[in-house]
Amino acid sequence: MARSGIVKARSRPVDLTAPLTVRPMSRGDLPDVLDLERAVYPQPWSLHVFMDELALSNRRYVVVEDAAGSILGYGGLLLSDEDAHVTTVAVDAAARRHRIGTRIMLALVEAALGIGARHLTLEVRASNRGAQELYRRFGFAPVGVRKNYYKDEDAIVMWATDVDTADYADRIGILRSDMERAP
Repeated sequence: MARSGIVKARSRPVDLTAPLTVRPMSRGDLPDVLDLERAVYPQPWSLHVFMDELALSNRRYVVVEDAAGSILGYGGLLLSDEDAHVTTVAVDAAARRHRIGTRIMLALVEAALGIGARHLTLEVRASNRGAQELYRRFGFAPVGVRKNYYKDEDAIVMWATDVDTADYADRIGILRSDMERAP
């Protein structure tokens, strides 16, 4: 499930003026990831869940950090044959609208393509229009609804198919170029 939501802002300052780094998530990141997880999700994943996820060979997790090493966002991917499932995306409330989600999704798409995925899927809260728009930019389209997927809300199921084509590579190239041009 691509979980998305915001509960409260964290108190840590973020630096959006210096270059940001996208890198694989490590166990050493988990204290900060859990802090962000609790700030963003009403039903946060536990340390145990993240440790299990990081240990699995068919998972990829990334973080985006600022120059001071503060984690501004993270995302995860479950790889299954030709499909890749975005399991989670979270962005610090103070860093929203600064393309952190785009950076995360670019990294996840690249990871999926790197292992031969042909299709991407995720679930997103029906009320999270911002996340849905981000996913649409990556070629995801709604295909159904999972009733009561979240404790308090339905999820929209979205798919991006044929991501291994030249057309999709062009889409990703445009998103990456836009990212590199942005201040």
